[in-house]
Amino acid sequence: MKIICVGRNYTDHISELKNEKPEEPVLFQKPDTSIVLKKQPFFIPDFSNDIHYEVEVLVKIKKIGKHIQEKFAHKYYDEIGLGIDFTARDLQNKLKEKGLPWEKSKAFDGAAVISDKWLQKEELPAVDALNFRLEKNEAVVQSSSTAHMLWKIDELIAYISSYFTLKIGDIIFTGTPAGVGKVATDDRLTGYLENQQMFSIKVK
Repeated sequence: MKIICVGRNYTDHISELKNEKPEEPVLFQKPDTSIVLKKQPFFIPDFSNDIHYEVEVLVKIKKIGKHIQEKFAHKYYDEIGLGIDFTARDLQNKLKEKGLPWEKSKAFDGAAVISDKWLQKEELPAVDALNFRLEKNEAVVQSSSTAHMLWKIDELIAYISSYFTLKIGDIIFTGTPAGVGKVATDDRLTGYLENQQMFSIKVK
């Protein structure tokens, strides 16, 4: 499986990082080695002093697809999850300044939290209006809705599949809203999708 991530998909997050609004989705990938194993903490890597949390709605692909038309994209997934795209912001900024790829800041070991459970989309409100939030030490730090995405889930699937063949088990990280921030040792990060707890992870 592969993890395909979407950058700059919420206007408020683009503004807070002073990035340019993209004309099309920004894509990057994380390897399976970036996934935090279940019941394991997130360990702050020694190469960064500025690791940021970024909560994101996740989509799990259920069948192989290439050049998927947007009107058929809904047939390619049934499960919705929640996760964290951990980012070494100091390293990312250095890489961006030099025009270099982001992978070292986004795809390192442990850089992806995937929710403990997946929710069936037919049991949820419309996928384009899902509420989600992240709490750090029981205080809400990020809160938004998929209604605020620049590109909706079905649009993303169609776009991504024009470049990459989507396979069973692939996971799409659909972007993060405003409110990203630094983590510190002993923080507890807890994510909710439609008020259902999806994960809770300790920072070490």
